[in-house]
Amino acid sequence: MLLIDPVRMLPGLVLPLVGVLLFGGFSSRSFLWAALGVLGTVVFAVVRWATFSYLIAGDRMEIKRSLISRSIRTIPLERIRGVDISTPPMHRLLGLAVLKLDTGASGGDEQEGELDGVTLTEAERLKAVLLRNRATAARPAAAPEAAEEGAPPQDAERVIIRVPRRWLLYGPLSGAYLLTPFALAGGAIGLAFQWGEQLGLGRDAAWSAGQWLWGHPGLLLAAAVLFVVAMPLVGGVMYTVFNWDFTLKERDGYLVAERGLINRRSVSLEAGRVRGYEIADALAERWAGVVRVWAIVTGLGDSQTRGQLLPDVPRGVATQVTDAAIGPFTTPLRPHPPVARDRRLFRAIAPWAGVALAASVAAVTIGSGVWWTLAVIALLLAGVGVPLGNDRYRSLGHAYDGMRLSVRSGSLRRSQAVFERRAVVGWRIRQTWFQRRAGVVTLVAGVGAGEGGYSALDVSNAQAVAFSAEVTPDWIEPFLVPGPEH
Repeated sequence: MLLIDPVRMLPGLVLPLVGVLLFGGFSSRSFLWAALGVLGTVVFAVVRWATFSYLIAGDRMEIKRSLISRSIRTIPLERIRGVDISTPPMHRLLGLAVLKLDTGASGGDEQEGELDGVTLTEAERLKAVLLRNRATAARPAAAPEAAEEGAPPQDAERVIIRVPRRWLLYGPLSGAYLLTPFALAGGAIGLAFQWGEQLGLGRDAAWSAGQWLWGHPGLLLAAAVLFVVAMPLVGGVMYTVFNWDFTLKERDGYLVAERGLINRRSVSLEAGRVRGYEIADALAERWAGVVRVWAIVTGLGDSQTRGQLLPDVPRGVATQVTDAAIGPFTTPLRPHPPVARDRRLFRAIAPWAGVALAASVAAVTIGSGVWWTLAVIALLLAGVGVPLGNDRYRSLGHAYDGMRLSVRSGSLRRSQAVFERRAVVGWRIRQTWFQRRAGVVTLVAGVGAGEGGYSALDVSNAQAVAFSAEVTPDWIEPFLVPGPEH
């Protein structure tokens, strides 16, 4: 850790150190100040390491810090929902790991326990201790010497699925990593503007380079084509780095998901707290027949990262895994009223039709061909809005099979959540001014897991009342008024 902490702080010190060296004229005093800055990071790492300790005692875990003020965080073992072990590159080279405890806190990682820099063997030993049942986990952990001489036997585990490497080719279809080239280019441009003057390139060097490139449309077009070609390639590489050798296991009552090429992560989810799953697919994924799956787990923070059960896999495989791990759901979804389709068509067509009308008026008034081009493009996009709006309507649906309920929505990214009835903790009916005019509402099932609530969009008033009364009749019936619908 005395090596990892200073190296981790260096990116934040690069710009100040470069500024000191450049403005100081590379004198001995400048080098002295730069050396003091690096030395300060080392001293900080030493003090941080020397004032940190952890202890498992009885039915609790204590994490102590006394860098500036003394802090003792006590975590009851029964509150631990899962354990996340990751091995960033430097940690892996040194045989270390980062162990994070998920305690069901919703305020972010700062409210959870984190052991940064334990050995990989110690991380696995702590994981085995912390994830036992309450009676076993209440016993104090063995001494380090005993753990090294005779570590507790590994629990029997069953591999649910090991994602084949050829399925990594599905990664760019999700679109999540396609904008990586633009992010890299944006970062490079930002550095050019920030460091241009400090590196002796002049105040207007970056602007001059941009103007020169704008004056050579051939190079600009080639750069645009290069970016378009690089999007799936770089996106596929990033997807592979994050999801390499994705393996889902079942071990001692926990679902364990392991993944990653550079930073290897192992996330454990208590199977008894899993209340359902969420299946998502983008438009390209839907054409290819692949989906992504997340678990809906009570008390799990950052569910979109820690709750991932499967990356892009064929839909049939995802159905088999969710049926085995959580339970099947085969009930057909109930359609939403036709006015919901009208609302989606209006949203997909009206804005572009308005742009086309405004551009046409401008073209007639000003007489420029650019406005006619804009009008044609807007009309084409309005035409694309017809199948898009219909697809968004077909994606709407909700259902209940007596044990689990499901809601689905979206088109460019379609998401279907399936969760148990016992996970529902309340209902909320939301209605905007436009929904009131259309006679539809949004019914939100409050769930003490996952995102905290899942919505059935644009259902009729009768559907909202009937669906909530069907799932939780004891809660809804006291609020129902006999007689005609109001």
